[in-house]
Amino acid sequence: MGAKKEIIFITTNKDKVKEIQDLADAESKRIKIEHLEYDYPELQLAEIESVAKESANYIREKMTIKKPFFLEDSGLLIHALNGFPGPFSAFVFDKIGNEGILKLMADKKGEERKATFKTVVAFCESRKAVPVLFVGTAEGEIAEEIRGGGGFGYDPIFEFEGTGKTFAELSTEEKNKISHRGRAFRKLLDYLSI
Repeated sequence: MGAKKEIIFITTNKDKVKEIQDLADAESKRIKIEHLEYDYPELQLAEIESVAKESANYIREKMTIKKPFFLEDSGLLIHALNGFPGPFSAFVFDKIGNEGILKLMADKKGEERKATFKTVVAFCESRKAVPVLFVGTAEGEIAEEIRGGGGFGYDPIFEFEGTGKTFAELSTEEKNKISHRGRAFRKLLDYLSI
């Protein structure tokens, strides 16, 4: 067998690096994920796709990277709040956390608690290549309370559709199979395996 294809994941979140490498290993993809910890400026744009694409373009212009690379941007879109926090999810989480989101949702019931988790992966084959985007979504709702000890970010308040469990209550393997990020990562891995 040939050597593994090496690609660089640019992120400050080690949990996300482990998530995609575990996925690559579980699906026997001959891909090695290298981690480059770099805190690039995240533009506050109206769409998660635009944030991921422009972040990748920033990396292409500002850094000298000799291998294919990717980054990702994720957001929680709460339907009753017109898609808020969406592309501002990381900023909102830092400011008000899960407790703040639960307060915003205190008077919402049933269908009003519907939410979508979305990840957009932006992959560049080289510094000269335009970013290729891979989108993954997961449907669910905002739980009534924080539940589960696993996961990170909004995982303890996002209840995946039909499971009755938050992402934080699922094992890593269970979450990887159904999560927005797992779905986007899987599309990237499939693309790289062609």
